Amino acid sequence: MEKLMIAGGRPLRGTVQISGAKNSAIALIPAAILSETAVTLDNLPALSDVAIYTELLQELGASVEWSKDQMMIDPSRLLSRPMPNGNVKKLRASYYLMGALLGRFGEATIGLPGGCNFEPRPIDQHIKGFEALGARITNENGALHIQAKELRGAKIYLDVVSVGATINIMLAASRAKGVTTIENAAKEPEIIDVATLLNSMGAKIKGAGTETIRIEGVDALHGCRHSIIPDRIQAGTYMIAAAATRGDVIVDNVIPKHMEALTAKLQEMGVHIYEMDESIRVVGQPEYESVDVKALVYPGFATDLQSPMSSLLTQTRGVSILSDYVYSNRFKHIPELLRMGAKIKVEGRSAIIEGCQLSAAKVKATDLRAGAALVIAGLTVAEGVTEITGVEYIDRGYDHLVTNLSNLGAEVWRQND
Repeated sequence: MEKLMIAGGRPLRGTVQISGAKNSAIALIPAAILSETAVTLDNLPALSDVAIYTELLQELGASVEWSKDQMMIDPSRLLSRPMPNGNVKKLRASYYLMGALLGRFGEATIGLPGGCNFEPRPIDQHIKGFEALGARITNENGALHIQAKELRGAKIYLDVVSVGATINIMLAASRAKGVTTIENAAKEPEIIDVATLLNSMGAKIKGAGTETIRIEGVDALHGCRHSIIPDRIQAGTYMIAAAATRGDVIVDNVIPKHMEALTAKLQEMGVHIYEMDESIRVVGQPEYESVDVKALVYPGFATDLQSPMSSLLTQTRGVSILSDYVYSNRFKHIPELLRMGAKIKVEGRSAIIEGCQLSAAKVKATDLRAGAALVIAGLTVAEGVTEITGVEYIDRGYDHLVTNLSNLGAEVWRQND
């Protein structure tokens, strides 16, 4: 079993380069198979989810070449193969294959996805969208069978704002007959990134990033080259870590506008923030004021940064309230922080966090962002070594983590039992 070991108490100092966005990559890779010719993705993060997707595309007959931060996907020999089991069970975002294969072949058989186990994420809005486009869907032995004689554009209103459903419907609708309108669509930057790729491939999509997206279906899509946007969650995690350790870090290769909700909260706490064109400098201070944080859909405070933020809030004076209005059960990391001496009480959708000193302990990451929270907590501990298991979750969203933290002056390493 592999563990992440952290001897904390050292301020992070220096510059860290942010990778391409995980939440874009896991949608852009399946989007590429809608093309008839090769697609090249640049600024690709080196994550375990990307590796699993590479295997999934190869199972479908696509040619995939992945070197460093670049991937070339040639889907010209792609086949419509049922994928009820195997790698699809390891990856929550495998549901994007539903929309991509449905758009390309008019059919898809995909096992219900896996991924982080912090809360069930129903895909009823995905199904609603596919059915509106003319697909018939059955659930047999834990796999969805999706078929359509012909996809036709439709007006689709999402009952809840869903990034996954918005992207999945965009993928299928790109090759449908007529015009599709998605109302109450998610607005995340990753959706704009997917729409940008599809438009470069010949799709006709307008309104991405707003609550109404209009897709005019086309008969075929072609290859192109696309550079993935920076990962705003990874950037936010390093910003929070810099503040928690009272460090001085330049977070490079970011889009500052994507970070506005986090930046505002950090400044409210007393952290000094300096924005440049493509970087943000975070300068920690000896003391921080308590703040209240509400995780909301974009452009609100990102739910993916709620867990890391909880670790920083243990370092404030007074009591903070951290609420999550996106996922109600995203507090599974709290018991692990309690092992480290945190003073936190969970009430419904909120965690009440009292400032305190944390201690080294043996803890376990239960999901990706919970792992990030424990890393930040470990970095703040003045004495002892924090041992974090469940490293496989952390690897799903943070590439080169040990190298990046080490370059910033942290004492962190991997260890096998």
